[in-house]
Amino acid sequence: MDSNVGGFFGPYFKFSGWDALEIQGKADKDVVVFIDGDNGRVTIEEVDLDPSASHLLSDQLTELMAESEQGRKNVSVVSSGSGAEHTRIGVLNFSFYDLRRKAARLKQAGRGGIGTVFRDKKLAALVVKFSGLSGKSNNPADPAKIARTGVKITREINKFDDTQFRMRQIGTANLMTPMNDYDLLPVHNFKYGSHKDAVGISSEVLRSRFTQKMPDGCWVGCALSCCKAVDDFVPKTGPFKGEKVIVDGPEYENAAGLGANCGIFDADYVIEANFYCDTYGIDTISTGTIIAFIMECYEKGIVNKKITGGLELNFGNAEAAMELIHQMGQGRGFGNIAGQGVRRLKKIFAEEYGGDPAFMQDTPGFYAGYRHGKQRPGVFAVSG
Repeated sequence: MDSNVGGFFGPYFKFSGWDALEIQGKADKDVVVFIDGDNGRVTIEEVDLDPSASHLLSDQLTELMAESEQGRKNVSVVSSGSGAEHTRIGVLNFSFYDLRRKAARLKQAGRGGIGTVFRDKKLAALVVKFSGLSGKSNNPADPAKIARTGVKITREINKFDDTQFRMRQIGTANLMTPMNDYDLLPVHNFKYGSHKDAVGISSEVLRSRFTQKMPDGCWVGCALSCCKAVDDFVPKTGPFKGEKVIVDGPEYENAAGLGANCGIFDADYVIEANFYCDTYGIDTISTGTIIAFIMECYEKGIVNKKITGGLELNFGNAEAAMELIHQMGQGRGFGNIAGQGVRRLKKIFAEEYGGDPAFMQDTPGFYAGYRHGKQRPGVFAVSG
């Protein structure tokens, strides 16, 4: 599989002298692989920390491995969470220390279940430490040419981005409004391409929630700085209910998948669901697709409250969707089934509950979209 991510780990790992990392076998108990780029050393260590909440573990390891407050910017942590242990959709969270916020923030390698493999190996975290960052840390062949190119790119971004993609202003969330306007937003398990209530999670609504309006990047010197966050967000549910947390994003995929695709057009729900997926270590795109698929099956009578353990998983039910995220993240209830992913859910729903395999393969939803005039020719609705 192939999954891409921002943050500090990749550069610090490279500057420490390494091109690739291969991890074989499994540990008997949770361990941390520590890559000390300052001293040219790699060690495997036991650390008595709880790996279940990725945002806490990243903060704790950053503090533990840094020699000072200022030195925390030289540390990056790769971790997952409890959800990666209980589902097949585990992500890896890559940290970067934000000096303005004085906290470790997270970016995700989300696709492919790599976090599930990570936790199965009993890896609590990978940690890299590299100090003395400079423009020559990567030993460039022509530093002057790189500098000239950087100036050119920065000038173009400064000139055009604010009137084109607005990545510096709002990041990928800038896509929410145009995707809805052009009938391309996934709605109700990809049956439709727009919804009248999508204004509730529009680009401007999400932009209003982002805390720092200045360019906010996940790597030093990035002119685009598309990385946004919601500071001091207070979840209404789950293990961090009532506590202030930093939520990285939401990105377009999170708002579209966790929100619109599930028929939920509430920005607070999207932000909270985004936070819990991240700290549980489960992929937001897969989670949104799974819930939307189950919601369509629920509304068609393939599954019911008895099967879901009492969850009324109709489109738009934010309370039930949030509870299902907690169940997947904590390995309990119907979440243990949902966390298997759409492909396996199709098999389970067909063999155990009599679901129509052709319907679950999405053909009815595809043609219904055309029937109601909500899909453009050539735009395919795919839920699994």
